[in-house]
Amino acid sequence: MKRIERLTSLVFGGMFLLLSLMIAVETLLRKFFKISLQGVDELSGYALAVGATLSFTIALFGRAHMRIDIFHERLPRGLQSVLNWLSALFMCGLGLFMVWVCLNVVLETLDYGSTSQTPWATPLIYPQSVWMAGLVVFALVALGYGLRATWLLASGRVNMLNSEFNPKGVSEELKEELADFAQRQQQQEQNTAAPKLAGEGAQ
Repeated sequence: MKRIERLTSLVFGGMFLLLSLMIAVETLLRKFFKISLQGVDELSGYALAVGATLSFTIALFGRAHMRIDIFHERLPRGLQSVLNWLSALFMCGLGLFMVWVCLNVVLETLDYGSTSQTPWATPLIYPQSVWMAGLVVFALVALGYGLRATWLLASGRVNMLNSEFNPKGVSEELKEELADFAQRQQQQEQNTAAPKLAGEGAQ
């Protein structure tokens, strides 16, 4: 899960970094040369749609979707497990519903051969297909989470269900941030020590 989350985050960040560079180039060209690439705003809309679907999945991996948990931790463990199970089911239902709506949009685009109302006149089936693919990934992950939560509840593994599906509290977030910081610091020390060892070996 961590590898998938990291890969998805890299795709998400790389896409918006590239978009930021294109916007900067577009701004400079307009300012100094009075010309435009035309279509950067169109790409921004596509990137936002695709990036949103990626962020849905990343947030699901990290239990970062918002939940009102002011009373949750004060409830009995059994009731907590039921609420966590319902949360997983509702997220699964939301993912499947979004795919169904997106599928209708894509089919309508195919029927009409719709294109964007921009100088590029991009056939909308291409960006919408990528958008739908992102939503399908989110729906499949949500479905897997829903099935796992159902299995844990049915098998009576309440503690494991609560451990995996409880809303993330402040203390847990702080613990994860400290662990990530320690890992980054250790990796930086290793990267710093590697050239020194190489230099000593050469001598």
